[in-house]
Amino acid sequence: MRDPRRWRVPRKRLARLGRDPVVVQTLRSAVAAMVAYVIALHLSPEKAPLTAPLTALLVVQVTLYATLTNGVRRVNSVVAGVLVAIAFSLLVGLTWWSLGLLIIASLGVGHLVRVDEYVPEVAISAMLVLGVTTVGDTAWARVLETLIGAVVGLACNLLLAPPVWVDEASESVEDLARRLRQLMLRMGEQAAGHTPVERAAARLHEARRLDHDIAEVDAALRQAEDSVRFNPRVREGLLHRVVLRTGLDTLEICTVVLRVIARTLTDLAKERRAKPLFAPEIGAVLERLLSEVADATVSFAVLVTAHVSENAESAEERLTAELRRAAGTRDKLAGLLLEEVRRDPGQWQLHGAVLTEVNRIIDEMDTEHRSRRLLEELDRVSAEQRERMPRLVTRIGDGVRTGRDRLASVRRSR
Repeated sequence: MRDPRRWRVPRKRLARLGRDPVVVQTLRSAVAAMVAYVIALHLSPEKAPLTAPLTALLVVQVTLYATLTNGVRRVNSVVAGVLVAIAFSLLVGLTWWSLGLLIIASLGVGHLVRVDEYVPEVAISAMLVLGVTTVGDTAWARVLETLIGAVVGLACNLLLAPPVWVDEASESVEDLARRLRQLMLRMGEQAAGHTPVERAAARLHEARRLDHDIAEVDAALRQAEDSVRFNPRVREGLLHRVVLRTGLDTLEICTVVLRVIARTLTDLAKERRAKPLFAPEIGAVLERLLSEVADATVSFAVLVTAHVSENAESAEERLTAELRRAAGTRDKLAGLLLEEVRRDPGQWQLHGAVLTEVNRIIDEMDTEHRSRRLLEELDRVSAEQRERMPRLVTRIGDGVRTGRDRLASVRRSR
């Protein structure tokens, strides 16, 4: 008898592949190209209308927002290139010198029509049309194929809805918080005993490497932000974007502060080469404080991503309790450091810096502080959208009010 557990892992792998951006992009691009080619065979006078599948392949992107924006610029670039080629075919034809003039004119027109990264596509389209034929009808057939490919690419994203990458961005945020937690725990261990300068410097380099992790999370978050724009499957997309973005901003601030703490501990290790960084009691309290702050960091990340899960209320309660516990430990540490400074004022600046930076992390993750930050960011985004698209002011205002009402209800429930 076959063990059903043998098939669990393959099914999980298939499900994960079904959500992988590369797999999704490949399948959707192939479908769009095939459909565009079939339609172009019936509508275009060309025997092999490859411009249509080429356009569909270039137009289809991972997110609907990118498809819409790229589709418009792609069509503009190709049409502009075809128009330039038609003018050259009627005036001078194809020679070595007219080719140079054609490229210069095409690139100039591309900048004029503001097709951004598709400026080279204007020149490519012009050269292809001018090189194939000098007959205007065939050039216009290329325009028709381009329109077919663009329409099919847009329709593909509407019928085969692109995935919403909020879950993946949320996982990246939580992974970043866990890496911060591990680093805090290691720094707490070195604060409780004798730490060589080399080991303290290693923690400092590890804190600096977290900048690369933040860049990766930021890229995942930008993809998630694009995936909820203009996506009919997503409600309150503005709130999702703001919640995740402000959460990442807070973790980035905590990362910078943690790097400062690592630098302070490294300086302490240089000053106290043959001694522990702190007195035994102070070191034990600081280790406990960093451990509590580390746990709160993970709880904060869970709260930030709780809009895609069912544990928002419990995550907020857990974060509040952990921050309260860390604040009590911080006060105890402040008293011990004050007594230590009175006995030995030699490193009072470094001791005070450690306490100040840990306190800053606690304040950044405070739930009241976060609520104010969210409201400010929602108002800021609303004002920017109002300036860019005044016709959508009413709809955006409704979305902002919905977000504010949600935040207010959460605060009242505490």
